[in-house]
Amino acid sequence: MSLHGKVVLITGGGTGIGKAIAESFAAAGAKVTITGRREAKLREVADALAPTAAIRYHAADVADRDQVTTLVQRINDEDGPIDILVNNAGMNVLARRIHELQPADWERMLQVNATGVFNTIHAVLPKMRERKDGLLITISSIAGVRASVLAGAGYSASKHAVNALMTVIALEEKDNGIRATSINPGEVNTPILDERPVPVSDEHKASILQPEDVAAAALFVAMLPPRAHVPELIIKPTHQQFA
Repeated sequence: MSLHGKVVLITGGGTGIGKAIAESFAAAGAKVTITGRREAKLREVADALAPTAAIRYHAADVADRDQVTTLVQRINDEDGPIDILVNNAGMNVLARRIHELQPADWERMLQVNATGVFNTIHAVLPKMRERKDGLLITISSIAGVRASVLAGAGYSASKHAVNALMTVIALEEKDNGIRATSINPGEVNTPILDERPVPVSDEHKASILQPEDVAAAALFVAMLPPRAHVPELIIKPTHQQFA
């Protein structure tokens, strides 16, 4: 299926996976809007692609429902109803073991990683249901399939929550032509590695998934025809265990 002219919203679009997805979707002809909390980062992405593709950007915090509602209404006014939503915004913290995890950090991870996904879906779903068409992609994590000490309790819990959310949405909205997909990457070389308790070497960063690998997976899902639905996709570095 061609993405030409499709209206796409990507959260967490200023860096890492979100940036790579924005680049690949824009190259495929989609009308892409990226959002995130840091407007300067969003502007850098848009300016870098300006010679070959036009990307809109609007700063917003996905954990703030009012900001999300305003953002989606603005896109509806500028480009029309959103055809594809890519939920990519996410976070982790340095002190992530349960005995050191602070309540404020736990709450913020759930607000961004889980409630943030609900907020964006809640905003775009009505018009998708009206048109009986729409694709919801959430960049979750392999930690949302199998919890791990490496990811930490809060991150693992938030990603399990969002995967459950996406599963139920797919079940409830399939007869409205709406597809919901969770993409669960293993280790990816993104800025979130800076929040690891143990510093990650450049050699290790080079050996794991790169943002463009996850972007390729998202593009594959997005370019399938409406009759085809991928509920869940796991992509990991070759050397990372999954058994």
